[in-house]
Amino acid sequence: MTFLKRKSVAIILIAIVALSAGAVAIYSSKSTAQASVPAARPALTVSTALPQPLDLPIKLSANGNISAWQEAIIGSEANGLRLLQVLVNVGDQVKAGQVLAVFAGDSVQAEVAQARASLLEARANALEAADNAARARTLDSSGALSAQQINQYNTAEQTAQARAEAAKAVLDAQLLRGHQTRVLAPDSGVISARSATVGAVLPAGTELFRLIRGGRLEWRAEVTSAEMGRLQPGTPVSVTAASGAQLKGKVRMVAPSVDPQTRTGLVYVDLPAAATMTSPAKAGMFAKGEFELGATPALTVPQTALVIRDGFNYVFRLNADQRISQLKVQTGRLAGDRVEISAGLDANARIIINGAGFLNDGDLVRVSDDLASNKPLAPDSTAAEAIK
Repeated sequence: MTFLKRKSVAIILIAIVALSAGAVAIYSSKSTAQASVPAARPALTVSTALPQPLDLPIKLSANGNISAWQEAIIGSEANGLRLLQVLVNVGDQVKAGQVLAVFAGDSVQAEVAQARASLLEARANALEAADNAARARTLDSSGALSAQQINQYNTAEQTAQARAEAAKAVLDAQLLRGHQTRVLAPDSGVISARSATVGAVLPAGTELFRLIRGGRLEWRAEVTSAEMGRLQPGTPVSVTAASGAQLKGKVRMVAPSVDPQTRTGLVYVDLPAAATMTSPAKAGMFAKGEFELGATPALTVPQTALVIRDGFNYVFRLNADQRISQLKVQTGRLAGDRVEISAGLDANARIIINGAGFLNDGDLVRVSDDLASNKPLAPDSTAAEAIK
């Protein structure tokens, strides 16, 4: 019995040792397996920020041509005279009444002298006829002259007076032709075209120059009929010339009619720039512009936070577990380096603002401590532009 008890105890001890060794082996294998799996590493070190509310302007974009406010056509009043001098050229600024060209006046002066002599002759004849008629009237009571003769003297007096007045009119016409040998500017402005050539003999009415009155230019914007109702006189406008120069203007008038073919109408915008050779705006130039229609609040993010994939815009939101979520958003207006988010993003969501193009949905990131502040970024002062 003692031997059997000792044998049972030995078997139990061997079983306990075997179980302990097995447990140690299993634990060691699990620890080794866990140690062989590496810990997740952040995909990128990023900085974050909150979306920032800003008041963004509402703008309406349009295209059109720059034209002269009013263009005067200056022609020749004299008929059949030779052009002697041309005193101005394209681009010259002139004042009202300034001499632009001179025609040869030799023939006109000769005709003036002839008309003046004819007037003197007619006045002398009229004076003689008046004296004869006066003497005839004094003899009326004496009966020396018949009534018919007296009437003839009176008629001769009136005829001579009429001829004198006709001669005076001819002289005035020739003097007027003398004044017409000088071509004067009808208004102040800038010469935009010149067709006058020295030595040419021109008929009356021939175009010599074109003048932009006051040097004033205007931008004639083409706007759809649906958008014309949003504009009114006085609306500020920013016009970009072909050279890139920015011009500020105001709406002067909205056209009262719309083209039935294109369904567009013209909006006339006064430009402050003078039509000079050095002006960035020139008549006939194509230009783009924007009508400023006020401002509305908007939620904005830096443009660096946006990622375009498959034609859609996305931002990445930082979650509490330091992983990111890809959010599809809708964009709107631009304000410098910021863009409006019109849908898809909460105002309290913290988003990735740098390196977003290298991230994917669910990535683990490390946030830079100096840029992870809860304070929103400072407002951007760059002038905003509308995206329709």
